[in-house]
Amino acid sequence: MGDEEAAAAADAVRSGWVAQGPRVAAFERAFADRLGVPEAIAVSSCTTALHLALINAGVGPGDEVVVPSLSFVATANAVRYVGARPVFADVERATGNLTPETIEPVLTSATRAVILVDQGGIPADLDAVRALVDRRGIVVVEDAACAAGSTYKGRPVGAGAMSATFSFHPRKLLTTGEGGMLTLARAGHAPRLRRLREHGMSVSAADRDAADRAGGAPVVESYDELGFNYRMTDVQAAIGLVQLGRLAAMVERRRELAARYREALADVAGLETAADPGYGLTNFQAFWVLLPEDFPMSRDELLGELARAGISARRGIMAAHLEPAYADVEHVPLPVTERLTRDSLILPLFHELTEAQQERVVAAVRAAAGVRAAV
Repeated sequence: MGDEEAAAAADAVRSGWVAQGPRVAAFERAFADRLGVPEAIAVSSCTTALHLALINAGVGPGDEVVVPSLSFVATANAVRYVGARPVFADVERATGNLTPETIEPVLTSATRAVILVDQGGIPADLDAVRALVDRRGIVVVEDAACAAGSTYKGRPVGAGAMSATFSFHPRKLLTTGEGGMLTLARAGHAPRLRRLREHGMSVSAADRDAADRAGGAPVVESYDELGFNYRMTDVQAAIGLVQLGRLAAMVERRRELAARYREALADVAGLETAADPGYGLTNFQAFWVLLPEDFPMSRDELLGELARAGISARRGIMAAHLEPAYADVEHVPLPVTERLTRDSLILPLFHELTEAQQERVVAAVRAAAGVRAAV
């Protein structure tokens, strides 16, 4: 973020309207237009967007929802928020995403939904998954937390989903500090979800304010069902509007950096790197590498080597089924998930990354692999 975002936030503060208001509405319209969908609903996080998406899909107690274990724990948590049971499925190695082949073995008569994650910004094959589950009456919610700016079959990720969710956490390309968005293919579902994000109020604070300014009779809201405090602020939305305008350039820059990484690491034997699937383009929200089985050191040892060289890398995507919070969930064998979470790491990738800094990262990985530097 830069001066333009700071100025937009300051303008929101000076306006006197800092809670959910006109800038949130403008951000929603701009985001929906960008995706080409009827509705976008700004919320406090992608997690709360997932919660509302599952409520909208009618998922509840007694239902099962297929999710990848290879995802941030919020994906599975949202299932438990509605009283349903998360069912872990394995992922394919190349993308880290669910596929029809990994989903079908875990489907049961109780399966109500699938949460399809675009892991690390790599688009999942939505059409293939829908071809499997639509005929069974199973809803697909696309967890596009990392995927703003990625494309699927020439369209923005999320554009083809009945509902999709996005994260604006600082680790994502498009950030509002914290925040999220829920997009819908059917506009008729939006009014209820907007009420639910604001405690279930029948009239929003913005609408009450407009009525007061018009000088008519006071508008008194009612609370017709259990709601939540999932609002985004106008300060966040002001930043989001600026960030949305930068998105294309940010994706282009990250793709350039990812291409340089892939080229520079191509001769590290057996090393696999994040890449575009055949049906789409990734924004490279994260650039992960998978170490070969015979790498000279473990992933955690490599992270230590990088840290000692002043390079901040991270472990690969977590596996929820290995965490204590999900120790009670029975699951099918998840060999690909466990291999990816054990042996992958995320290399530094940010917009201001210089060529010299990237060369330092590459040199450290190559040295750990025992690859001689080019003469």
